[in-house]
Amino acid sequence: MARGKVQLKRIENPVHRQVTFCKRRAGLLKKAKELSVLCDAEIGLVIFSAHGKLYELATKGSMQGLIEKYLKFTRGTQPEAITEPHPLVMDAKEEANVIKQEIETLQKGIRYLFGGGLGTMAMDELQVLEKNLEIWMYHVRSMKMNIMSEEIQALRDKVLENTSVTNFVPLVDTSYPLIIQDGIFQL
Repeated sequence: MARGKVQLKRIENPVHRQVTFCKRRAGLLKKAKELSVLCDAEIGLVIFSAHGKLYELATKGSMQGLIEKYLKFTRGTQPEAITEPHPLVMDAKEEANVIKQEIETLQKGIRYLFGGGLGTMAMDELQVLEKNLEIWMYHVRSMKMNIMSEEIQALRDKVLENTSVTNFVPLVDTSYPLIIQDGIFQL
């Protein structure tokens, strides 16, 4: 029996809204647990009800441990504008200085990566370099996937063209089937 399509809008009846919240919260928690068990994933889930009640799930360890792990992973990838507010409008000279610093950091990073750099890089320089490398890797992978998709599509078109043009004739004559007698292959 198929269910009807559910309209995604706020449920006006508070009793129905509370019942739906409880059922869907339970379903979401169940799915998160299943995903954790089946895929060996660490999942942290936080739900605040309309009344401000907290519901949380940490499948491995504690919620605090998961939050610390999340902060560790995202600390280097967050834009610097969040930690250090910049004025919205920069004059051309300031913008040129910022771009010049970025170029110097990237050049230093490239020299460092290829062994031509003297000394070590500062932590902030390494974080900027890491962020840019991740962006570059994303673009390279994206371009690679596009090229592979185009090649697959071209190959698929070629195969379809060849199969529609050529009528295949069976190469094996079925009037003399291959039989095995006394361990010797005969026609």
